[in-house]
Amino acid sequence: MIDRKIIDDIGILTVENPPQNYLLEPEFIPVSELKGWIEGNQLKALIITGSGRHFSGGAKLESVFAMTESAETMETRMNKGKALLGYLQDLNIPVAAAIKGICFGGGLEIALSCHIRICSENALFAFPEANQGLMPGLGGTFQLGIRNSLKDSLKMILGGDMINAEEAILLKIVDTLVKDEEPLTYALNFLRKITEGRPLKIINYVMQSLRNARELTSEESMREETRMFCDLARIESVRRKNESRESE
Repeated sequence: MIDRKIIDDIGILTVENPPQNYLLEPEFIPVSELKGWIEGNQLKALIITGSGRHFSGGAKLESVFAMTESAETMETRMNKGKALLGYLQDLNIPVAAAIKGICFGGGLEIALSCHIRICSENALFAFPEANQGLMPGLGGTFQLGIRNSLKDSLKMILGGDMINAEEAILLKIVDTLVKDEEPLTYALNFLRKITEGRPLKIINYVMQSLRNARELTSEESMREETRMFCDLARIESVRRKNESRESE
């Protein structure tokens, strides 16, 4: 269901369950498996996308209701899904969602867990759960709530409204709307441009520092930035000295 490939140190995860790329489990790829793949290949960035015409329609109702009768509790399986999305959010490499077609429910929650969201003109977004007696369950209310007013969040979640790409830009659901190329191509080119030739440690430190700015006090964040700068300076100094000796 999840295809994995690597291009120029950039990992690409593709949800493959056509035509609408429904998710069979909240944890659509085991965290341990994803972690091993990213770290084992020293990936510098990650892209999540869907095969064919769509990103993901989220979970099928049958799959959701089947979880209520499973031996493993529904809460356990939902929490595994949340842990996966939390892992994506906390990754110290850039994670981009390349979106086209429908991006509904759990699919939208995956996209909102990525650091960068890029969509095509034909992309459509919705939290349709309320229409089926449900609500978003993988962090969708939190992710939408921190981006928008209560009014706009309620309209989309309780109203179940479907919105287009331009509306998604206004609601800060996506960052970039691309008109002349595939979102995957744009995402790959963007990530290649900012990571190519950059040591993984610099990428990790920049990502961590940007996260610190949101999660730590200003004093703590600035102190950590200085620590990481000094660490990189020491590493680069040693590298240049070794390079100079080798050239003599």
